[in-house]
Amino acid sequence: LGYAGYAQSLKYARERHQGRISKTSPDQVAIINHADVKRMLLAQKCYVEGAMALCLYGSFLVDKISCATASETEVEDDSLLLDLLTPVIKSWPSEWCLEANKWSLQIHGGYGYTRDYAPEQTYRDNRLNMIHEGTNGIQSLDLLGRKVHLQNGRGIDLLCKRVEETIKIANEIGKKTYLSNLEKHAEALADATTRLQRTTSVLKKAGENDPALMLCNSHEYLNMFGHTVVAWFWLKLESAATLALFESNTCMEEELNLLKGQLLSSQYYYTYELPKTIQQADALISLDNTNLQMRDEYF
Repeated sequence: LGYAGYAQSLKYARERHQGRISKTSPDQVAIINHADVKRMLLAQKCYVEGAMALCLYGSFLVDKISCATASETEVEDDSLLLDLLTPVIKSWPSEWCLEANKWSLQIHGGYGYTRDYAPEQTYRDNRLNMIHEGTNGIQSLDLLGRKVHLQNGRGIDLLCKRVEETIKIANEIGKKTYLSNLEKHAEALADATTRLQRTTSVLKKAGENDPALMLCNSHEYLNMFGHTVVAWFWLKLESAATLALFESNTCMEEELNLLKGQLLSSQYYYTYELPKTIQQADALISLDNTNLQMRDEYF
């Protein structure tokens, strides 16, 4: 549904003519030429393609676990990683693809709010996904209250190890090609992963004496966790696109446009989305208990 909304708004932005690029421009242009519309489309692209990569990785783990050639160690590691990621797979796409639907509706302007166009139904239908999987709040409690503690936290260590492998590959491709910000983004992901580990450690320690304090901001932890994991997949996508561009002697124009679009989408995510985890980590590490202090009679 998130991707459907993105496709609807992309089509509309290419067809709808309104406004001019400059005062000297005589004709109105398709609204996709306006920077703010590009921003809304980029945000959607980052959310929906990042969510798709996250879900496909979960499916990939399921296939690996059931593969007859997988070793016992591989099955154990992949099962633990899938357990850790399951609450994120269930919740992050439902929350952030709904955000994508919001921008889809916005691009349509007033038309997006009417039943003459698809975005209003896409938004309504997607809104259900934050509810019927057990609600995102429950998924956040499952992640922070159970999944990060499995096997004494080995799941987080396993995730970080796989992220480190991707960072290493990205740095190698970046040094080889010099075509994108791969090394810069690899460093940002390394910092985000360290931030996630530290935040998790602080919350787990707090939970030893006060489980309610550990869990009172679990929704923020879920979003921080999800944004970090999706940054991992965007680095994978950017690495693949960078390498393909470097070896693009025979690429058609359409393929080149796709690859360049992936680089700029990753740039957008690392510039505007991943930094959100800094503020989230600060709030979580401070063990803010505003939610616990609030009482029924205060509302």
